[in-house]
Amino acid sequence: MLSKSQARAFFLIGTGLCAVAFIGLTVDTFSRIPAQTKHDDITEEVKRGKDLWESNNCMGCHTLFGEGAYYAPELTKVYERRGEQFIRGMLTDPAAMYPGERKMQKYDFSEDDKTALVAFFKWAGGVDLNGFPPTPPLAQGTAQTAKLDTQPLVFKQTCTVCHALDGQGGTVGPSLDGVGTRLDADYLRKWLRDPTNVKPGTKMPKLPLTDAQIEELVTFLGSKR
Repeated sequence: MLSKSQARAFFLIGTGLCAVAFIGLTVDTFSRIPAQTKHDDITEEVKRGKDLWESNNCMGCHTLFGEGAYYAPELTKVYERRGEQFIRGMLTDPAAMYPGERKMQKYDFSEDDKTALVAFFKWAGGVDLNGFPPTPPLAQGTAQTAKLDTQPLVFKQTCTVCHALDGQGGTVGPSLDGVGTRLDADYLRKWLRDPTNVKPGTKMPKLPLTDAQIEELVTFLGSKR
């Protein structure tokens, strides 16, 4: 059993060591913040995007960095998952991206607003969050993973929102299995450039695709026979 002087010494030494450890860990944490938050990548566009995120109360439906509501998808890694074209499409007309399904409000964002929000999401996705959010495993196993790896990035980020291929993807639009046997390259090219010119009244929106992305999709879809 400790004497009073020993107990006092134990308390003071223990408290001192814990305080030193706490201060050291705090200093170490703060020294890591600039690198982990990608401070050098915070441009004026990123700042403006953050202001738009807050002023439009996006956290009322979405989460970012694990904070916010859980009504709509988590957006920390949305740039990595969906890419710029998809984000711009959602910010332009959510209902057109998900006909009859998506409940997101249509905001009157200018092109500069969209560019700022894309920059903000791109920055957010690059922040080092020690593995958060985790990458979910694919339920279909390695064979399905191999199939997904052969798909162009623009297809995985944009087309699978509404269409399915090899059993993976959305159900809003028709399945793209065997699309290369049904449609030729010229038709696919015209359709991807502006679906409403090919079929007035179609639910498929005009996607903000570059000429290079259209050609990549034409080649990929044409191979699905």
